[in-house]
Amino acid sequence: MQWTERHRRYWRKNLKITSILLAIWFVVTFVLTYFARDLSFTFFGWPFSFWVGAQGAPLAYVIIVAYYAHHMERLDRQHGVAEQENDQE
Repeated sequence: MQWTERHRRYWRKNLKITSILLAIWFVVTFVLTYFARDLSFTFFGWPFSFWVGAQGAPLAYVIIVAYYAHHMERLDRQHGVAEQENDQE
């Protein structure tokens, strides 16, 4: 299959957003949780590092996935590769 310029642009944008979101995932998973131990204050009666690990990281993951799904749906429509919904069930 020969790739057109439109396919190349679509793939470059896809790789760009994936790379950015993976970098955010890495920072949330490894960097923030590593340095959260040094933040020695309490947040609603619990150590802040607990909140980063137990509440902040999973919330960040959900936001990343939701943003990726929304962004890729928009990108698919822009480049004409969106899935067609079939109403004939």
